[in-house]
Amino acid sequence: MFRNIIFNKTILILLVFLLIVAPIFIQTVQASSIVDRLLKTLGIGVVVDRFAEPINDFINTLTLNRGVEVQQKTKVVPIVTVGSGTYVGAVQVAGPEEAVNRVEAVAQLEGDFRGGDFRIRALVPINTKNPGNLQNVERIPEVGVTALIDINI
Repeated sequence: MFRNIIFNKTILILLVFLLIVAPIFIQTVQASSIVDRLLKTLGIGVVVDRFAEPINDFINTLTLNRGVEVQQKTKVVPIVTVGSGTYVGAVQVAGPEEAVNRVEAVAQLEGDFRGGDFRIRALVPINTKNPGNLQNVERIPEVGVTALIDINI
């Protein structure tokens, strides 16, 4: 009988502990996930800003060594998701120097074709890193994407 009382008290203490600690733990994990995503998003922007020139030089050397050198001005810029302004990666763009100098980012537009049989991502060189809903965004003509950069985070 004494053993049952101790067992029941132990179970009761564990249940109370779980009822108090579990919600705090869950909130902490959710907050950690949000912070993690935020750091990854900001981290991509920082990495692209910090390493854009060396990455661009590496791509140009890579293509030169393979005999497919880009003959125009090149630049590495972030890819941003339209509507959220979230950084999702980076690309190299190429084109006439005056046009490439105006490119701040590449907007990623996504859609499903044929009921989801195909997932389409359009990459559009634009004049801002914060495209919002594209109403005040200018597409930079004569500039194309020449390389996709995957960032390991």
